[in-house]
Amino acid sequence: MKQTSAPDSAARWHQLEMSEVVQMLKSDCQHGLSSSEVERRQKEYGLNVVTARGGTPAWKRFLQQFNQPLVYLLLAAAGVTAFLHEWVDSGVIFGVVLINAIIGFIQESKAEKAVDALSKMVVTEATVRRDGRRQRVPSAQLVPGDVVMLQSGDRVPADLRLFQVNSLQVDESPLTGESVPVQKHADPLAHDVVLADRKNQAFAGTSATYGTAEGLVWATGDKTETGRIAWLIADAVELSTPLTQKISTFSKLLLWIILGLSAAAFLSGVLRGEPVVDMFMAAVALAVGAIPEGLPAAVTIVLAIGVSRMAKRRAIIRKLPAVETLGSTTVICSDKTGTLTENQMTVQRVLTGGRDYEITGGGYDPSGEIRLDGEKIDPAKHPALLECLRSGVLCNDSLVVKDAEGRHGVQGDPTEAAMLVAGAKAGLIHEEMTGRSPRLGMIPFESEHMFRATLHALEGRRTIYKVGAVERLLDRCTDTLAADGSLVPLDKDAVRAAVEKLAAQGMRVLGFARRHASHTGDDLAHEHVKDGLTFLGLQGMIDPPRREAIAAVANCRRAGIRVKMITGDHAITARAIAEKLGIADSDGVQVMTGLDLEKVSDGELPEVAHRVDVFARVAPEQKLRLVRALQAHGHVVAMTGDGVNDAPALKQSDIGIAMGIVGTDVAKGAADMILTDDNFATIQAAVEEGRGVFDNLRKFIVWTLPTNVGEGSIILVAMLFGLVLPVVPVQLLWVNMATSIFLGLMLVFEPKEKDLMDRPPRDPKLPLLTFPLMMRTGLISLIMILGGYWLYFYETSVGGESIAAARTAVINVIVMVEVAYLMSCRSLNHSLLYVGLFSNPLALVGAAAMIGAQLLFTYAPFMQHLFHTAPLDAGAWLRIAGVTALSFAAVELEKWIRLGRHKGMVVPVE
Repeated sequence: MKQTSAPDSAARWHQLEMSEVVQMLKSDCQHGLSSSEVERRQKEYGLNVVTARGGTPAWKRFLQQFNQPLVYLLLAAAGVTAFLHEWVDSGVIFGVVLINAIIGFIQESKAEKAVDALSKMVVTEATVRRDGRRQRVPSAQLVPGDVVMLQSGDRVPADLRLFQVNSLQVDESPLTGESVPVQKHADPLAHDVVLADRKNQAFAGTSATYGTAEGLVWATGDKTETGRIAWLIADAVELSTPLTQKISTFSKLLLWIILGLSAAAFLSGVLRGEPVVDMFMAAVALAVGAIPEGLPAAVTIVLAIGVSRMAKRRAIIRKLPAVETLGSTTVICSDKTGTLTENQMTVQRVLTGGRDYEITGGGYDPSGEIRLDGEKIDPAKHPALLECLRSGVLCNDSLVVKDAEGRHGVQGDPTEAAMLVAGAKAGLIHEEMTGRSPRLGMIPFESEHMFRATLHALEGRRTIYKVGAVERLLDRCTDTLAADGSLVPLDKDAVRAAVEKLAAQGMRVLGFARRHASHTGDDLAHEHVKDGLTFLGLQGMIDPPRREAIAAVANCRRAGIRVKMITGDHAITARAIAEKLGIADSDGVQVMTGLDLEKVSDGELPEVAHRVDVFARVAPEQKLRLVRALQAHGHVVAMTGDGVNDAPALKQSDIGIAMGIVGTDVAKGAADMILTDDNFATIQAAVEEGRGVFDNLRKFIVWTLPTNVGEGSIILVAMLFGLVLPVVPVQLLWVNMATSIFLGLMLVFEPKEKDLMDRPPRDPKLPLLTFPLMMRTGLISLIMILGGYWLYFYETSVGGESIAAARTAVINVIVMVEVAYLMSCRSLNHSLLYVGLFSNPLALVGAAAMIGAQLLFTYAPFMQHLFHTAPLDAGAWLRIAGVTALSFAAVELEKWIRLGRHKGMVVPVE
């Protein structure tokens, strides 16, 4: 059913008085909508679901796999070989094309999956008031103007403007990146308040963690913030990877060069008076010799090997080219909450009794210790510390639980869970404490009072504990605890200074107080905690950075990869985490907020995005805008994240990386790679594998080009000067296919070089083949041409051999030069001795197999019949060996001369 916007949907609902909201939505907060009005509005606005986008038909996606210049070349090669009645070769080439298309079709996952996941997030049940009655209805049936009632544990079913709030807290981390639940209220807000600060609204797909509230639905389905993200995902551009871009450019160039040379050579021969049929066959031979048939197979195989290796390192690749893209990454944009951090609030500091205690460990795992001045202490010997932690454990309504896989989680408020874990590290176990000190009464947390208080029977006394905002507690306290537990005067200014110090470190700070109850009943009222309290101390908590993420960020920076934090959390918190992670340079962390970004023009943003390290309080569309700006600056961007708010940027980035454990289905559906351990450090391993993939692909291309250029040039020279062809098309097909299988594919198994992660990222603007590599290709091609013609004329003129034998010698010298060049290409920067002759045994096996195949090619009668070859004598093999040794020495000498050595540092071919 078609969806339309709610009445006056352009209005900023958060800035309106509730009476205006009711009037615009034509609703009634007390009675809700009538059944007939709901039915009418459902016809007008449609169902409250995120509509699926029309995807590309499967048949069209399959055909798109063939829409590549290199595939055109291969299809041309298949057609040429079929024209020559070489049906086996034609079938093999076409088979390679078909296999590549099938693999690409299967591997590519489209955005429809992400949108489907969004739909599942919104579809739930909701409690509404209709016809003056409380009802439970499917959330898909909600319409603008419906009155929705929320309570702890509910999934918010649509975008709501809240009008009655009772201590409601909502976990908005999947949508905004906020690391702690947001306290909601019903008051109007300023018109320019960003999404994460719209505290009088609740958004579809988020979850209520505490309290209750009622609100009016103002947006459903595609008009919700979650629905808008679905559109952002659909609108994000699917970018080609650096490898596919470069191979596409290279293939187009190669296509025109081959066609141009073949046509020019054909015309020159015809104009010279050569028979048209002979010139056409020569042009066909030139095209066959110049087409790199093995390149697509090598690309597919090396990427598949990369996928397998990365799966072993806990990174699941959803699209093959993503392996290579990681190797070219220049910037990693990471969400903070749950990606760089634990997404688990953790008490790290306790200030009590005039002492500053440090608590180690992260997240909800109770393992850790308490330290004072860097030394581990026994909490039992620190009465003030125990009392501060005890108050956090008893004045608490949450639970820390362990799932079947041993991971710790929370039932309730993450802040309260942090207090439970801090107490457990001091031996104060929640279940034991509540058993020994049962709760007798409670004042629940309310946003207008900003505290909770509980009454307990504790060691024969009735004790009240109070936890909340420090400013709300201080004025009601008359004294505080000394380190030994005795009462001393309270220095309120010192407490405020300590709070500011902790807050500047990005911590959320809570105050703790107590008093011994003087009344006899089990009831607890505000009058019982309005004064006469003893201040117990402060607890500073934060969602801490992952320990392994700190090392991973350092390793990425060492590899020349910039790490940027893009989060919906507060700027102070983001800066504190960034400093702990080591994201910033020595001149400090630069932070820009979403409000700041709104003031930056699209023309200025690429430079700003490149310069700034941390972006805080950003909306989903701003994350998308930042990724696009970095790409416009020339960066290859990897984006990591786990929430719905990350999905558009994940899809837009050159490679999107989702968290597998805590990541939403939406994020996973939009990503190219999923981390099964949610470990940022795995990205470093994936980058290393990606660099190895790109390295090996370039080695294959650099190795295979001289064969094609050399073979094509040999034919071209013969056509231009009217010479007898020194090789025939069927022999060239043998060389191209056999060397690709026995030699070239061995390069894809080459182990990663030791200095791989010490190199800077490859400049994405550089061509696939840099000038030094093109010169090296030209050098080998020249040796092949000169060596081939020298052997051809020597065998026919000096040795008196037949044309068949001379052609056999030419083919063998081409192959043997390729064998030698394979060993040189095992490292584009270093000598063979540096990488080790036996570090890739498959290369040696392949070389031996190729030599064996050439012996069959030369001496086996059936091969002689198929490929028009003749046996060679020992002298011919010595001459072949001489040209081969010359080619190997020339490349190694070129490396030594060009690279040079300066204090042991090798200058790379880039």
